[in-house]
Amino acid sequence: MEKELKVALIQANLVWENPKENREKFTEKIKQISGSINLIILPEMFTSGFTMNAGKVAETMEGETVTWMQDMAMENDAAIVGSLVIKEENKYYNRLLFVEPSGKITIYNKRHAFTLVGEEKTYSEGNKKVIINYKGWKICPLICYDLRFPVWARNIENYDVLIYVANWPKPRVSAWDTLLKARAIENMSYCIGVNRVGVDGVNSEYSGHSAVYDVLGNQLTAFKPHEEETQVITLEKRHVDAYRNKLKFLNDRDTFSIN
Repeated sequence: MEKELKVALIQANLVWENPKENREKFTEKIKQISGSINLIILPEMFTSGFTMNAGKVAETMEGETVTWMQDMAMENDAAIVGSLVIKEENKYYNRLLFVEPSGKITIYNKRHAFTLVGEEKTYSEGNKKVIINYKGWKICPLICYDLRFPVWARNIENYDVLIYVANWPKPRVSAWDTLLKARAIENMSYCIGVNRVGVDGVNSEYSGHSAVYDVLGNQLTAFKPHEEETQVITLEKRHVDAYRNKLKFLNDRDTFSIN
């Protein structure tokens, strides 16, 4: 088990509905990361931006982006995570892929469709929460709008890291900041949010505010708003274990089931 997990957060602008250009862009950004890392986190729909034109950008699990993610993971000896548009059995999914250096892929389909823009009319919703065991760390990956629903994220599995990949718009970024911090505190886990910057093809603006919070809700990063930037942060297992053992807040959590 790794006592430390070195994580690279890539806050970037996205080329609208152009998977090839976005792959090339992230290839360059990943190349610029110095030193060894264990995990690379990209934004939601990192190949296209948050588009409802699923048919234009959708790929399969045998497509170029999945192969690219496997290549990047192997070349950098680091897992890579982000979401993209996947077509499967005539359905479209906003699907997060967690790709390990070995080539192993774990998928999570976004549970909460963003009804404000009609995401549910285009994309099929997921119904399975996923916990990934990677280097002895238990990781729970979620997507953007899922952040507003604390029951879905509730730490009943004793995960160590909660990850949100996002295209979270500027007008509501204060909610993003507040909820990321809250999710860290209430779940006594690291909470990581990676958001995009720039303006997309439907004129939605994004200011970034990517961040890492520790189990007490302390912010460990300082991303510049509106700017493309990559930061590497080291997560420490002893931090999680020490405060859980000392404070024992998770021992008093409610038990429940989700339908």
